[in-house]
Amino acid sequence: MGIEKITTLGKLNVSEDAIATLAGGVVSECYGVVGMASQKILKDGLAEILKKENFSKGVVVRQLENGYELDLFIIIGYGVKISEVIHEVQKKVKYMLEKTLDQPFLAINVYVQGVKVIK
Repeated sequence: MGIEKITTLGKLNVSEDAIATLAGGVVSECYGVVGMASQKILKDGLAEILKKENFSKGVVVRQLENGYELDLFIIIGYGVKISEVIHEVQKKVKYMLEKTLDQPFLAINVYVQGVKVIK
């Protein structure tokens, strides 16, 4: 469905794909995150790292009665504290989306799909 607003200048419509791409861009800039992962684990149990143009495949946006909820699927770097990385991702994504879209985001759920060794 996305976000719909009516202002004095006209109608504003932001799609769920646009929200997902914005969230994916914010996640990719967080320390410890190697990349976004596909929601589906491949047959051999590995997660596919998505490129910038496919960030929306690693994000699920759900509209609730009083706000939005996001599921983020990420791959983190080896040797970082997972809980700290997840907390930072949640903080940054929530702040940026609420600031940019002027909508409440009730939950930012983060799913670590894999750990990658960075050389």
